[in-house]
Amino acid sequence: MRKISSWTLVVVGFLLTSCSSTEWVHPNKPSSEYTVDYNKCSNAASRDPKLQQGSTLLLQNATDRCLQKEGWRLIEQ
Repeated sequence: MRKISSWTLVVVGFLLTSCSSTEWVHPNKPSSEYTVDYNKCSNAASRDPKLQQGSTLLLQNATDRCLQKEGWRLIEQ
């Protein structure tokens, strides 16, 4: 029996996870309001002096936390 390389497992795992999609949903707002709230949160995060070091990941995490505070939830479909 042949051994399965770790790279093969990584590729298969990536392919399986890439088949699913995620979406931000809000219990009381239509999906069209997402862009308004996202832009508000993104602008607030970019004005934060602690996040102005140029790390896109830190800005995205702060934006996601803000969206969650606004009531948005990321769900997998």
